[in-house]
Amino acid sequence: MHDLSLLNLRLFVQVCEQRSIARVAQSEVLVASAISKRLAQLEHQVGADLFLREKRGLKPTAAGETLLEHARTILAAASHMQQEMAAYGKGVQGQVRVLVTASVMAESLAEDVARFLQQPAHANIRVTLEECVSPDVARGVREGRAAMGICWDATDLSGLQTRPYRSDHLAVAAHRSHPIAQLRQVHFADVLDYEHVSMPALSAVQILLTRAAAQEGKHLRHRVHVSNFDAALRVVQANLAISVVPREVALSYAAYSDVRVIALADPWARRRFAISYRDEAQLPPAARALRDHLVQASQQA
Repeated sequence: MHDLSLLNLRLFVQVCEQRSIARVAQSEVLVASAISKRLAQLEHQVGADLFLREKRGLKPTAAGETLLEHARTILAAASHMQQEMAAYGKGVQGQVRVLVTASVMAESLAEDVARFLQQPAHANIRVTLEECVSPDVARGVREGRAAMGICWDATDLSGLQTRPYRSDHLAVAAHRSHPIAQLRQVHFADVLDYEHVSMPALSAVQILLTRAAAQEGKHLRHRVHVSNFDAALRVVQANLAISVVPREVALSYAAYSDVRVIALADPWARRRFAISYRDEAQLPPAARALRDHLVQASQQA
């Protein structure tokens, strides 16, 4: 397959999304025939038809759907590359990408990074934090998509070097009218009969809770599925279900709402995080400086 043009891929994605060459031509200030020619060139390069013509417009074929997924990934990577290289052009001397979980972001990471960047010696360093679930953090670091990752230390980090970071405490968040709202502490087994707000299946918290429920011979009763802690706490505030979230996050929310925070007595409710990277010797100076700062910040906490 010959090298694919980024412009051809971008036009292909836009046509897939808008289902019309004419609309894309109008937004891109191009003639429709020029776009059609580029799409035909793309079909020739991949060796497959990419579109079906329907009454409501163009629809990607099975091959088109596959290419669409890859095209979006390629275009996102190209865009990120351009942003990073532009940063060097502006005098940025260090670029550090860190993959982190939602739990890590909910802790003190943002404040730790801010203090790092405020130091005069780090004025020319740029840090990018990208949130994803724990398995993707480890995978991304192994594949070289980021210099470092920070996630729950129980994640499979085999093949990576690690340093300890901070920790958090899981707690139950419940509406003030809920039966458990007046308790100071509770075991997870005692709340399994209530309906829960659930996080993504691959998130560290959800994996931990599913495993803990199974050890009790039970299943979590899912009432609402959300993608982040803030959404989970809004569901709790609406008194639809309870949720297990980091205590540090729940306490800040509870300060101005009807949410109450009940400590979990289970030993596994205290989780530790780890900074992971592929190889100390290959860690760029900016990433090494950030790692050392984060480790020191966690030791002083």
